[in-house]
Amino acid sequence: MSDINHVAIIMDGNGRWGLKKYNSRKIGHQKGIQTAEKIIEASIKKKIKYLTLYTFSTENWKRPKHERNFLFKLLDEYIKKNLKMFIKNDLKLNILGDISKFSTKLKKTLITAIKKTSKNKKLQINLALNYGSKNEIIRSIKLIFKKKLKININNFEKNLYTANLPDPDILIRTGKTNRLSNFLLWQISYSEIFFLNKLWPDFSKKDYYSILKQYQNTVRKYGNI
Repeated sequence: MSDINHVAIIMDGNGRWGLKKYNSRKIGHQKGIQTAEKIIEASIKKKIKYLTLYTFSTENWKRPKHERNFLFKLLDEYIKKNLKMFIKNDLKLNILGDISKFSTKLKKTLITAIKKTSKNKKLQINLALNYGSKNEIIRSIKLIFKKKLKININNFEKNLYTANLPDPDILIRTGKTNRLSNFLLWQISYSEIFFLNKLWPDFSKKDYYSILKQYQNTVRKYGNI
């Protein structure tokens, strides 16, 4: 039986769900946050140590400005509203990606939450924000040259956003789409990947527990017999 330390999720399908149910992408994004909250609760229950959520990709800047601003507003409000809950429940917030392009207000909210939860240990929630794996890889290579380090796997991984994290055991993608969308391309080389024929707001704790159970019954050989 395989232990589970790190689950990564591509939360795809919020906008499509909202359009289908309410003719509103905004409602879909709001519902998506509620689903994320349920999965955080389930991860705590299952004693998972790291949960990485693909929240805003480098490619998401192509979306209409009004939708981007709505997403940023949702994120800002969610973190402010739940910061005390994070602290009370021993949850640590971490960011993967480059937040320099975000508004001063959102950056302040994120940095404050990171600082105030930095010593928490029950579950680390990694929000991938303005994250793209290809950019992350190039960034690591540049840092290696800047620091005049040897080019090897160890130094490369030390300069990724995920430097202090174990690689994901599981990658889940909802949204009825079977692709990785520039997410953790280096880190998921040995992850078990689950593509779901469900939009993110329809993803339930039951679905999540089913995937965790499937994983625990998997024998991981890493190239061995």
